[in-house]
Amino acid sequence: MSENSTPLLSVRNLSVAFHQGGQTSIAVDGVSFDIHRGEVVALVGESGSGKSVSANSILKLLPYPAASHPSGEILFKGKDMLKASDSELRAVRGNDITMIFQEPMTSLNPLHSIERQISEILALHQGMVGEAARSRTLELLNQVGIREPEKRLKAYPHELSGGQRQRVMIAMALANRPELLIADEPTTALDVTVQAQILELLRDLKGAHGMSMLFITHDLGIVRKFADRVCVMTKGKIVETGTVEDVFTRPQHDYTRHLLAAEPRGEPPASDANKPVVMEGSDIRVWFPIKAGFMRKIVDHVKAVDGIDLKLRAGQTLGVVGESGSGKTTLGLALARLISSKGRIAFVGKDIAGYSFREMRPLRNQLQVVFQDPYGSLSPRMSVGEIIAEGLKVHERSLSADERDKRVCWALEEVGLDPSTRWRFPHEFSGGQRQRIAIARAMVLKPRFVMLDEPTSALDMSVQAQVVDLLRDLQRKHDLAYLFISHDLKVVKALANELIVMRFGKVVEQGASADIFRAPKEDYTKALLAAAFNIEAVPTAAIQQ
Repeated sequence: MSENSTPLLSVRNLSVAFHQGGQTSIAVDGVSFDIHRGEVVALVGESGSGKSVSANSILKLLPYPAASHPSGEILFKGKDMLKASDSELRAVRGNDITMIFQEPMTSLNPLHSIERQISEILALHQGMVGEAARSRTLELLNQVGIREPEKRLKAYPHELSGGQRQRVMIAMALANRPELLIADEPTTALDVTVQAQILELLRDLKGAHGMSMLFITHDLGIVRKFADRVCVMTKGKIVETGTVEDVFTRPQHDYTRHLLAAEPRGEPPASDANKPVVMEGSDIRVWFPIKAGFMRKIVDHVKAVDGIDLKLRAGQTLGVVGESGSGKTTLGLALARLISSKGRIAFVGKDIAGYSFREMRPLRNQLQVVFQDPYGSLSPRMSVGEIIAEGLKVHERSLSADERDKRVCWALEEVGLDPSTRWRFPHEFSGGQRQRIAIARAMVLKPRFVMLDEPTSALDMSVQAQVVDLLRDLQRKHDLAYLFISHDLKVVKALANELIVMRFGKVVEQGASADIFRAPKEDYTKALLAAAFNIEAVPTAAIQQ
C-alpha cells in the first residue's frame, strides 16, 4: 500500500446526532479515518464509545430521521455515501460493502434455511438462481470451513453452533466478493477456540480476495494479532490513531493506556483444605433423551453431563471451562438443583440430589445464580430496589418493609453502587452496573454457594476487571463458594482455585488451577489456553469445528 494512494474509504469529520423527546445527543463527534485497499483498520473502544454508530453510518443503517449527521462526509471510491440516493445505496450494500454483525442468531432469519438465505443474496445482486446459486452457495460454505456443506443447506440457524452460524454470516458477506467488509464485534459471543478459527478464516479470506476490512471490537488482544492500523474511540471521538505496533508499544493517550491495562489481574484466594465442603458431587449425569418414530420411542441420549465428580469448599472458586455445548451450564444447573440429574449432590453435607421442588425451597436462599446477560435477567418493569428485595419477600417474610429496604441498601453498597439508585430501572444503568445489580440480588440473601454463569462475557474489558475484583472481594469477606462457568480463561485464571475442563459432557482435565495453567496435560486444554493467551499458537489439530 502506497502512503499516497487514494483510500478506498475516507471518513471525514463525521458527526452523528440522535433526536428524541425534544432532546439531541451527539453519539459521534468529528470522527475521521481512512481505509486503504487490502488494509485492516480496527476501531476500538468500550460500549457506548460510538464505534458501531460510526460503522452503521457508512451504509446509512441508522434509524433515520431520528439520527442525523450535523457534519462530515463518507467517501467510498470518491462517492459520498451520506448524499447517495436509496438506489445507489442498495447497489453498494451487500455488494461492494458488506457487514458481519456481533450476534448471528439475531441476524439470520430463523424461518429460512441456510441455502435460502445465501441464495437470496445471489439472486438479488447477481441474478443467480437454481443450480448456479446452489453451486455458489456450496462453494461459499466450503470456503468458510463448514464441514459437509451439502448436509447443512437445509439446516436452520438454531441447528448450528455459534461458530457455524458466524461462518454462515461470513459466507453471506462474501457472496458478492465485496471490496470492504465491516465486521462489528464478530467474535465477542464466541468461544476462544472458535474465535481463533474465525479470525484465522477472515485473515485467509482477506489475503485471497484482497479485501479491506473495518474491524470493530473492544478486545485489544484481537487487534494486536489482526489489524494493520488502529483507531481508539471514547465518548464519540477518536483519541488516538496509528499502526498497531505504535499504539501498543507507545500509547500516547491516557484512555489507550487504560484499555491496554484493562485485563483481569490478581490471584484467587489461597486454597484452604481445612474449610468446610459446601458443594460436593459424585458421578453427576444429565442425559437428555432422543426420541424418534411415530411412537416417539427413546432411541438414544444426549449426554450433556456424563459422570463428573467435584468438591468445592467455602471461600474457594471452582472454574468450569470449555466450549459452547460442553455441558458447563448444565452441570451448574444440576448442582443448583434447577434441572434433574443422576448421581450424588451434597450441599453442606446434605444429599439433595433427590429433593423435590418443595424440599429445595428452604435452601434456595443459600444457592444463588448470577447469569450471563444482566439485561435479560433483570425485569425491566421493576425498580432496582424491587428486584433486589424480591428474594427477601420469599425467603425472609418476617422482615418489615423498612428492614427489607435496609438490606437492599446494604447489598447495593456491597457491590459498589449508591443505594439512592434503588429507585431507578435497569435500562438506566450501564452493562457493568447491571451486572453489579444482579450480584446484589444474589448477595442480599447471604448465600453460601453462588453459580456464576459467564457473568463477564458480555462486558467490556475494563468492566470485566472491575467485576472480577468485586467478586474476589465479596468472596473474601463472606467466605463464598463460587462455581464459575466461563469460556474466558483470562478471567478464570484470576478467580479460580480449582479447574474442570469439559468437552462433550466429560471431564478432559481436572485439578488445581495454577497447575493446569502452568502445565496442561491434555491437547484440548492446551488448545484452549493457546486460543486464550496466544491466538496464533492454537494447535488446530486439537480443535474440531
